Amino acid sequence: MIASQTIDGLIIKDPTLRGGRPIIAGTGVTVRTIVGYYKLGYTPEETADEMGLGLAGVYAALAYYHLNQDEIEADIVANSEETVINEAGPLPHDT
Repeated sequence: MIASQTIDGLIIKDPTLRGGRPIIAGTGVTVRTIVGYYKLGYTPEETADEMGLGLAGVYAALAYYHLNQDEIEADIVANSEETVINEAGPLPHDT
């Protein structure tokens, strides 16, 4: 008999990996990264091919995003270039 896999455990959050952000288990690829491809118009298949990931992991990341959209969108905003620059202040050569 062949063992079946379930979606449990495809997305993990570990405080020691990627700052505790949700990732596709066994890859280190954040849900935020998959969402970036999604927002650029990539299909799940294209994303999986581009990143060398299993399709189930990409779909799990997208499902996680749609279930936790506020969390992921807040992470995207918090790590946007504009936010980082505003929080850090100008670079020495910009003053």
